[in-house]
Amino acid sequence: MFLDFLVFGVFVACVIGIGMYKSRHESTGEDYFLAGRGLSWWLIGFSLIAANISTEQFVGMSGNAASHVGLAIASYEWMAAITLIVVAFAFLPYFLKTGIYTMPEFLEHRYNTATRTIMAVATMFIYMLLLGAVTYSGALTIRSLAGQLWGLNVSLAAASLIIGLIAMIYVVTGGLKACAWADLIQGSALIVGGALIMFFAFDKLGSVSEAWKIADVKTGAVALVQMDQGQGAMERFMDLNRVRLNMFLPRTDPVLPWTALLLGLWIPNFYYWGLNQYITQRTLGSASLAQGQKGIVFAAFMKLLIPFVIVIPGIIAFNLFAKNMQFEAVYDNAPVISKYHKVNPQTQLVEVVDSPSEEAIAAWPQGRFMVALFDNEQTIKALKTKNMFVLPIIKSIYETLQPAEFTTFASDDQSWNFVFSSLEAELIVYNEKTKTAAAAASKPVVTEKFIAHKYDTALAQLLGNVLPQGKGIVGFVLAALLGAVVSSLAAMLNAASTIFSMDIYKKFMNPETTQKQIVSVGRISVVVFALIAVLLAPQLGNPKISHSIFTIIQEGQGFISPGILAVFAFGLLVRKAPGMAGVLGLVTNIVSYGILKAAVPQVQFLNRMAICFGLCLLVMALITVVRPLAQPMEFKQNTTINLEGSRGAMWVGVVVVVVTLILYVIFSPLVIAK
Repeated sequence: MFLDFLVFGVFVACVIGIGMYKSRHESTGEDYFLAGRGLSWWLIGFSLIAANISTEQFVGMSGNAASHVGLAIASYEWMAAITLIVVAFAFLPYFLKTGIYTMPEFLEHRYNTATRTIMAVATMFIYMLLLGAVTYSGALTIRSLAGQLWGLNVSLAAASLIIGLIAMIYVVTGGLKACAWADLIQGSALIVGGALIMFFAFDKLGSVSEAWKIADVKTGAVALVQMDQGQGAMERFMDLNRVRLNMFLPRTDPVLPWTALLLGLWIPNFYYWGLNQYITQRTLGSASLAQGQKGIVFAAFMKLLIPFVIVIPGIIAFNLFAKNMQFEAVYDNAPVISKYHKVNPQTQLVEVVDSPSEEAIAAWPQGRFMVALFDNEQTIKALKTKNMFVLPIIKSIYETLQPAEFTTFASDDQSWNFVFSSLEAELIVYNEKTKTAAAAASKPVVTEKFIAHKYDTALAQLLGNVLPQGKGIVGFVLAALLGAVVSSLAAMLNAASTIFSMDIYKKFMNPETTQKQIVSVGRISVVVFALIAVLLAPQLGNPKISHSIFTIIQEGQGFISPGILAVFAFGLLVRKAPGMAGVLGLVTNIVSYGILKAAVPQVQFLNRMAICFGLCLLVMALITVVRPLAQPMEFKQNTTINLEGSRGAMWVGVVVVVVTLILYVIFSPLVIAK
């Protein structure tokens, strides 16, 4: 354990120290916010990856990979590779030519001040949510892993404070340059750490006598398979997971249907990689257009590698630890099954037992649920029996559970029917009766969700059961995870402070501010935003909020991302679009997205984004037809950096796109099934 702590501490010290050392003497706004427009391609590339990858990828993406989704979740990475190439050669030349500090500022160049202000204010609100969410998810992950691996009891508030302070220190000190140099270390560690996890996961898979597989992604059928001892790890992996190595899931899939690859997934992709301040700020600090393009293409290449160090280990985690994931699900299922019993007391499949003994829990049969009431969380944590039909819950929480008058029960987990088939027949009958009664009373129906496996524990299962303990490797991987969180948080802090300083403070509050003052404002705003993140993060631990925190983030960004993408794309392609087109495009998205969300909530959010994107383009086209500019708008050069592009980067970019398409062919149903 000492070696793990030592590696962890040295890593954190290096990140902070190098970031602060490399960014000393930052005296102007351009120095602080854009690293003096002097970033080289390799710094840009690593910084883009480090700013992007957080616990959402390591925990959420590996968790999705552990489920029936499998390799298909890699579309978020591989589609980003293509998106980045487009951004490098279609968007970046305009951004650097105008010499902007922020993305909202570009809209003033293209449209008017009102468009810039709307985007700046909307982005600030979204970033406040993101700051809290990234800090919360990172603190939760670090707390859980520290407890599981080292037995440390770290509170959510303390973990949030540690993460917030580390990010704040080097962002306040050195701005974007400090972020970029810290990202160089953390981005490298992310890839190396992921590769280590993958190596030891394959090693473990090659030695087990039995493993779990999902036999059918449509039904989620789960099976325990006896391993052929003559097979190697890779051969076992292919035999167990062939159906999950498919990039094209059925059209009816609730997570990532193949239809989302046609349009819906491209909208948040282009917004995120091309128009999102905390990502694009790295490219705005390029030493030249050629350096920026090389850096983006380098990041696109690394995007092709990420699924192999995050997604593949997640798939293997299910093969090795599906049973553990079932047991981890009991803590989520306990309140849901309890509600089911309360609204359906005649059920024979659930029994509530007050303070059951260890012997009673151990003897409890499969196929029937015990809601086990205990006085405190410590007693629950001390339970050693792993029975997925025993659902421990604190007595006071159980007593306060109040299910809605008309409550139905379902599951998005494809394997639910196969793991808990004993409950399925009764649920069908109960749900139909409830829906009929609700319709007769003209009352809404509330649906509670079960899960069969806690897929998001995939990473924790690998760290706790696969990596060698006490040799420093666990400490290094945990440091890489912390670095992932800190890099993303630092990028958001830097972006939020830049938008506030340049688009709000300097634009409206003090137009005559000096360079020294604007740097001071930037540093103060970093501290304020870090404080917001640290204070907000523990509040997101409320189960009613944190259960769907990433859904909230995705839904929240939907209020701005389709409109922003439409406004930027239309403004670049249609040079006669008037200033009012930008305002109407952004407002149309906010209004239409809100209406669709309220009126037809069953429309999947990616499809909702596609609809709003189309509406924005339609409104902008109509206003352009009615009131076009007399002369096409021209972007004036407002920078001294070299704007000559890189032909070499362009050819490498073409290769990246071709390789991405080849990967989709290789992992298509026609090829992978053979």
